[in-house]
Amino acid sequence: MTLELKLPTSAENGSALESYRLSGTPVARGTYSPARSRVAFAAAHVVADPLGENSPGAPAVVDWEHTLGFRRYLWSLGLSVAEAMDTAQRGMGLDWAATQELIRRSAAEAPDGRIAVGAGTDQLAAGKHSLEDVISAYEEQFAVAEAAGAQPIMMASRALCSAAESPDDYRKVYDRLLTQSTKPVILHWLGPMFDPALEGYWGSASFESAADTVVGLINDNAAKVDGVKISLLDASYEVALRNRLPEGVRLYTGDDFNYPELLRGDENRHSDALLGIFAAIAPAAAAALKALDDDDLAEYERVFAPTVPLARQIFSAPTYYYKTGIAFLAWLNGHQPGFTMVGGLQTGRSLPHLADTFRLADQAGVLTDPELAVDRFRRLLRVSGVDA
Repeated sequence: MTLELKLPTSAENGSALESYRLSGTPVARGTYSPARSRVAFAAAHVVADPLGENSPGAPAVVDWEHTLGFRRYLWSLGLSVAEAMDTAQRGMGLDWAATQELIRRSAAEAPDGRIAVGAGTDQLAAGKHSLEDVISAYEEQFAVAEAAGAQPIMMASRALCSAAESPDDYRKVYDRLLTQSTKPVILHWLGPMFDPALEGYWGSASFESAADTVVGLINDNAAKVDGVKISLLDASYEVALRNRLPEGVRLYTGDDFNYPELLRGDENRHSDALLGIFAAIAPAAAAALKALDDDDLAEYERVFAPTVPLARQIFSAPTYYYKTGIAFLAWLNGHQPGFTMVGGLQTGRSLPHLADTFRLADQAGVLTDPELAVDRFRRLLRVSGVDA
């Protein structure tokens, strides 16, 4: 099969087509043990049932076979799974009923407890809620995580952001939940580029003021906090917060733009990983982490460097549609039968955007079966009206 096809490209005077021949070398396949030097979670997406009514606003209909199969694939690479997180379409198609089932099914299969699950408040209807309503919603979701035997990730809450009038309101909610949790919790600081409804989270639009609130919360609850995931796409913010954390509390990078340098670390500390991009570049992530374990920084950089342009493409603005790129690559690599998503989010990116994603995935070596990827993308282009 010829590994060449015509791909859309953006042009000043309108769209065009250009021939593209694949040139990347796929990262070597294999299985890996969990990394010794870093904790590494991949935030896995859900696979939509292609026969389900997965239209915007409808309850999610999940293809459980391929959803769980993708998690087994991540575990085989030594990665842990961050389940029911933003990458799994929370707040954008994945409803609370489906989320509970997802957590139960995934946790039941996780090897050696290598799973953490999102606990939020998204079962609340849109609109204004009291702080007690927010606490009750969190408690319900923490209980599901606890019943599944999974580590909880206390997700940033739209309802709390709307209800809170000061940093003290955030402290009231977080202190209550952390006190009650039976397992150390991963906190979740998600920026408005991922969810505009979270603007001003922690009670301030200022990073420094918000960081003061987070550090105070962690210092007062250090025994109950495993770490904090920060997704602000600014490496300087992450390093500043990382350097203020008490010993034993991890900084989980959620920076899908700057993860190689943040995971490598500096003379003071390093970050661990809780990343959406790891679901898209899983073989490369596994190989890079092994190189880091082996103190082979040259190999670490060689493997990770070409994945960064791909990550920046997938997470480009509007960033909250990055899930489309994750599912697109999972489909190209044969992990799901079709390019469909809950909530109809497969329409979140244009064909030229997906074509650039395809090129960069090839160059990063994360198209694991190039012939399959070419065949599938060619079929998508043709059904979209493009003769590729």
